[in-house]
Amino acid sequence: MVQSTMGQVLTDLEREIEAEVRNRPPVHEPDPVAPPTVRAPAIAMPDYVEHREGATEIGKLSAEAVVREYEAAAKEIETMGAELIERVRQCEAMTRDAFAVTEELKETARRYREEAKRVFLEIENCSRVTAAVRQTCTELKEKITARPDPPSDGAS
Repeated sequence: MVQSTMGQVLTDLEREIEAEVRNRPPVHEPDPVAPPTVRAPAIAMPDYVEHREGATEIGKLSAEAVVREYEAAAKEIETMGAELIERVRQCEAMTRDAFAVTEELKETARRYREEAKRVFLEIENCSRVTAAVRQTCTELKEKITARPDPPSDGAS
């Protein structure tokens, strides 16, 4: 049961990894001849910040770039937390399975002890029977080899 449970957890984990790899966008190597391009930000500016009056355009763009990087990192941290929760669930399932296996092992140990007691009693019974047979044989041998008492003639 432990083997099949571990196999199932590993199989599930492998499927999750395969799905994650399939869902990731392909990584394209930049063309060494083409000039670098500026991409539009993938993450919208978070609601917890807004530009203030008087900031220059360069300051605004720099602040936006920095806050987007922090936001991307924060989202990765949250994703790691969700993944950690999933691993905790898997560990809890493995723990439940381990407790079930432990109960099965206790039951098996109990049956072994019962069998040991049965074999122990059987051996002792055989030993007693063997001792009784020896005793009977010895007594019978003594009777067979014993000289009969001489007949008494009545004169004494």
